[in-house]
Amino acid sequence: MSTNEWAGLAVSVSTLVGTLAISVRHLVKHYLGELKQNGGSSIKDKVNEIDAKVKKLETRLDQVYFLIVSDKNGK
Repeated sequence: MSTNEWAGLAVSVSTLVGTLAISVRHLVKHYLGELKQNGGSSIKDKVNEIDAKVKKLETRLDQVYFLIVSDKNGK
């Protein structure tokens, strides 16, 4: 292979590697952005919202259980 062919091959390979690196960087940036809170539409916001609802349901369930147990003890 001549020098020009080696140079063309090197440019082609470096272009492909650069394009791949930029694509991976974009994907990582996009997915990491979903893990940050942004006011309601990210995955982290939804997980926090569900966690708060679960805690509220646990509290209500504990109250219902207490009422059932105290009702049985009263009879």
